[in-house]
Amino acid sequence: MRRARGIIRRGLVAVAVLAGVLAAEGCGAGSEPTDSRTTGPAGTMGSASWEFERVFDFHGRLADLAVLAEDDIWAVALDSDGDSNGPLQHYDGTRWQRGPLPEAFGTLDSEPVLHEVGEKALWMEWHISGTEFGVNSWALWDGVRWSAVPNPPPGGVVRLAAAGPEDIWVLLGNGTAQHWDGTRWTPTRLPYAASDLAVAGPDDVWAVGSRSTGPGTEQGSGERYSQPASMHWDGTSWKPVETPQAHFEEPIPPEAGARLSRVIALDSGEVLAYGINSFNHGEGGEEPADGFIQLRRDGSKWVAQRPAPGGCAQRIPVAQDDAGLFLDRNWFLTGDGRCVKIKSHRLPLSTGARKGSKQSLWLEEVHRIPGTDEWLGAGQVQVNQSGAPFNAPAVVRLKRGG
Repeated sequence: MRRARGIIRRGLVAVAVLAGVLAAEGCGAGSEPTDSRTTGPAGTMGSASWEFERVFDFHGRLADLAVLAEDDIWAVALDSDGDSNGPLQHYDGTRWQRGPLPEAFGTLDSEPVLHEVGEKALWMEWHISGTEFGVNSWALWDGVRWSAVPNPPPGGVVRLAAAGPEDIWVLLGNGTAQHWDGTRWTPTRLPYAASDLAVAGPDDVWAVGSRSTGPGTEQGSGERYSQPASMHWDGTSWKPVETPQAHFEEPIPPEAGARLSRVIALDSGEVLAYGINSFNHGEGGEEPADGFIQLRRDGSKWVAQRPAPGGCAQRIPVAQDDAGLFLDRNWFLTGDGRCVKIKSHRLPLSTGARKGSKQSLWLEEVHRIPGTDEWLGAGQVQVNQSGAPFNAPAVVRLKRGG
């Protein structure tokens, strides 16, 4: 979904779900091709690397990132050692430090989530231990201090997509979506179960998920075969959109089902959707491979995306640049269809990472610094070594080569 230019919100969360399923087929996070077979165009992304901007002095990970300006950056830091000093880290242009917390922050039972809802407009949601499930607290950062969001989203939010502070959509877990126009929240009913939504433009919103009725959902055995579903808001109502079906060949494996879990609206207005056709693995017998669904909107219909080359195959965009798309697991697909692996560095020995350790950079978020061509990523460096493995929370900055 779109918020600040170039950012595809919450991309890596849904990506991790798909990657976990596809890993068993050799296409997931744990099986990176070492040769992408292509290079980017000179002067754009011919080569690139993630350089360490900040490695934090505790073990854990950065779960979220919001970049409002070069001197106003927020991160949600989760300390695996159980530090209770608060999960927010803030960069003010000179240093990183524990960020101020909103009043009545309380004790959390889940990680806070950051939402950039416009230029220099940041919302944060969190759930306080002991309060009713689905009722979250919301705070607004104005560049100086946190205050309560005057009219927060009602109910438990599954996804939030914002075109600006007065044009916000939230997907709720009860089959509805609510729209904020700067004055009030308006509830709307979705035709199908939805898992994601994206704002492509004014009165141009997409949601995706699955359906359990209609063409392609009935099997001879009487079981249901859920199918990918998409729906569109045209300014007056949500309407179901014909979506390609996905089926395994006979014999159909047990508890088969297909769904779309991500929809992405690019700055160009192009709309992409991603999902999977899977089943209940481990029931015995020979098993087919899960099917990765990649669609794009072509005029009035959904069509299959052209497969990306090399290591960019079966990867989902998490941010977009003038030169192309950042993909999950540190890959980049250029505008002319070339695949580039974004390299990363090893941690310094002072962090406790040994020379013989195996290290992997896992990014949760990738963001452009507003008004610049600079990019930041946030996540963790996973260090596997005998006796003392750990994860190091890190912020990285993109360095481009020729």
